[in-house]
Amino acid sequence: MKMVPKMLSPLVKDWAPKAFIISFKLETDPSIIINRARNALEVYQHQVVVANILESIHSSVVIVTKDSETKLLLTEEEVAKGIAIEEKIVDNLQSRHTAFICDRN
Repeated sequence: MKMVPKMLSPLVKDWAPKAFIISFKLETDPSIIINRARNALEVYQHQVVVANILESIHSSVVIVTKDSETKLLLTEEEVAKGIAIEEKIVDNLQSRHTAFICDRN
Protein backbone atom coordinates (compact mmCIF):
# COMPACT_ATOMS: atom_id res chain seq x y z
CA MET A 1 0.00 0.00 0.00
CA LYS A 2 1.17 3.49 -0.81
CA MET A 3 0.10 6.82 0.57
CA VAL A 4 -1.88 8.88 -1.90
CA PRO A 5 -1.28 12.62 -2.14
CA LYS A 6 -3.59 14.95 -0.28
CA MET A 7 -5.72 16.66 -2.93
CA LEU A 8 -7.75 19.07 -0.81
CA SER A 9 -5.04 21.72 -0.59
CA PRO A 10 -4.42 22.06 -4.35
CA LEU A 11 -8.16 21.88 -4.99
CA VAL A 12 -8.85 24.83 -2.69
CA LYS A 13 -5.76 26.89 -3.52
CA ASP A 14 -5.11 26.22 -7.19
CA TRP A 15 -7.91 24.45 -9.03
CA ALA A 16 -11.12 25.92 -7.62
CA PRO A 17 -10.39 28.73 -5.14
CA LYS A 18 -13.90 30.20 -5.47
CA ALA A 19 -15.75 26.88 -5.15
CA PHE A 20 -17.84 25.63 -2.23
CA ILE A 21 -15.63 22.81 -0.94
CA ILE A 22 -16.80 20.09 1.45
CA SER A 23 -14.62 17.45 3.06
CA PHE A 24 -15.47 14.47 5.21
CA LYS A 25 -13.90 13.37 8.47
CA LEU A 26 -14.54 9.93 9.96
CA GLU A 27 -13.15 9.05 13.38
CA THR A 28 -13.57 6.31 15.95
CA ASP A 29 -13.09 8.57 18.98
CA PRO A 30 -15.94 11.04 19.62
CA SER A 31 -13.71 13.19 21.83
CA ILE A 32 -11.48 14.28 18.92
CA ILE A 33 -13.85 14.60 15.97
CA ILE A 34 -14.70 18.31 16.30
CA ASN A 35 -11.07 19.31 16.85
CA ARG A 36 -10.00 17.28 13.81
CA ALA A 37 -12.73 18.87 11.69
CA ARG A 38 -11.79 22.38 12.84
CA ASN A 39 -8.13 21.64 12.15
CA ALA A 40 -9.00 20.58 8.58
CA LEU A 41 -10.95 23.80 8.05
CA GLU A 42 -7.99 25.84 9.27
CA VAL A 43 -5.36 23.95 7.28
CA TYR A 44 -7.22 23.70 3.98
CA GLN A 45 -9.33 26.87 4.18
CA HIS A 46 -12.47 25.30 2.73
CA GLN A 47 -16.07 25.80 3.80
CA VAL A 48 -17.48 22.65 5.43
CA VAL A 49 -16.48 19.39 7.07
CA VAL A 50 -19.05 16.63 7.44
CA ALA A 51 -17.80 14.85 10.55
CA ASN A 52 -18.99 11.55 11.92
CA ILE A 53 -18.09 8.71 14.21
CA LEU A 54 -17.76 5.20 12.82
CA GLU A 55 -20.09 3.77 15.47
CA SER A 56 -22.98 6.02 14.39
CA ILE A 57 -22.06 6.54 10.74
CA HIS A 58 -25.59 5.85 9.48
CA SER A 59 -27.52 7.92 12.01
CA SER A 60 -25.55 10.98 13.09
CA VAL A 61 -23.18 13.62 11.68
CA VAL A 62 -21.96 17.06 12.63
CA ILE A 63 -21.70 19.72 9.94
CA VAL A 64 -18.73 21.87 10.97
CA THR A 65 -18.00 25.31 9.52
CA LYS A 66 -15.70 28.11 10.62
CA ASP A 67 -18.54 29.56 12.70
CA SER A 68 -20.83 26.67 13.58
CA GLU A 69 -21.45 23.05 14.49
CA THR A 70 -24.77 21.58 13.39
CA LYS A 71 -25.73 18.10 14.57
CA LEU A 72 -27.90 16.07 12.22
CA LEU A 73 -29.55 13.02 13.77
CA LEU A 74 -32.03 10.45 12.57
CA THR A 75 -34.88 9.72 14.94
CA GLU A 76 -36.01 6.15 15.57
CA GLU A 77 -39.10 6.95 13.50
CA GLU A 78 -36.97 8.13 10.55
CA VAL A 79 -34.82 5.00 10.75
CA ALA A 80 -38.00 2.86 10.75
CA LYS A 81 -39.19 4.71 7.63
CA GLY A 82 -35.91 3.94 5.87
CA ILE A 83 -34.70 7.53 5.76
CA ALA A 84 -30.94 7.78 5.30
CA ILE A 85 -28.74 10.32 7.08
CA GLU A 86 -27.45 11.32 3.65
CA GLU A 87 -30.82 12.93 2.91
CA LYS A 88 -30.36 15.30 5.83
CA ILE A 89 -26.75 15.95 4.86
CA VAL A 90 -27.68 16.83 1.29
CA ASP A 91 -30.54 19.11 2.39
CA ASN A 92 -28.26 20.92 4.83
CA LEU A 93 -25.39 21.30 2.38
CA GLN A 94 -27.71 22.44 -0.40
CA SER A 95 -28.95 25.34 1.72
CA ARG A 96 -25.38 26.21 2.76
CA HIS A 97 -24.29 26.16 -0.88
CA THR A 98 -27.16 28.44 -1.88
CA ALA A 99 -26.18 30.91 0.87
CA PHE A 100 -22.53 30.70 -0.23
CA ILE A 101 -23.49 31.55 -3.83
CA CYS A 102 -25.73 34.42 -2.74
CA ASP A 103 -22.97 35.85 -0.54
CA ARG A 104 -20.54 35.74 -3.48
CA ASN A 105 -22.86 37.80 -5.70
